[in-house]
Amino acid sequence: MTAFPTGVSIVTTSTQDGAQWGMTCTSLCSVSLDPPVLLVCLRGNSPTLNAVRDSGRFAVNLLHEQSRPTAELFASGAPDRFDRVAWYAHAGAAGPHLTHSSHTIADCSVVTTHEVGDHCVVLGKLDVVTQLRAQRPLLYGMRRYASWPPFDEEQEFIKRFPRARRQACAVPYPKEAP
Repeated sequence: MTAFPTGVSIVTTSTQDGAQWGMTCTSLCSVSLDPPVLLVCLRGNSPTLNAVRDSGRFAVNLLHEQSRPTAELFASGAPDRFDRVAWYAHAGAAGPHLTHSSHTIADCSVVTTHEVGDHCVVLGKLDVVTQLRAQRPLLYGMRRYASWPPFDEEQEFIKRFPRARRQACAVPYPKEAP
């Protein structure tokens, strides 16, 4: 599957005791438009998956083209990863929003999960989609990172997803990464 390029995201969630969990995910796709449902595949023994199951919610942070270091950090499993990136979790967020690394964030509620081999397929209903900035997505394929050629991302997003519930970025996101 390395020859199949895909977008790069980070799935995040929070536990009831306030712990933050997250992992890099390239296994992501849209399942349905009505209701809007996403599919993510998470490693079966990951603490992030356990936290998603316990909370029943998760955020999908769609990374922009300059976020390779964040993708690699969250793929590494480093225990201090949330100390090394800017993030914000406002009331109602399904998980931490990686504010400097993402161009769009989808807050989801778990619909169902299915064990498949050493991974778990998680279906999540989109509750809110927040577009932070118009920026090209980070892609991964052939064991390397890349980005789309330039185009007017915001106009394209609006044209392609007129029914998506977009939330204006009115929350006071931090201006600088730690």
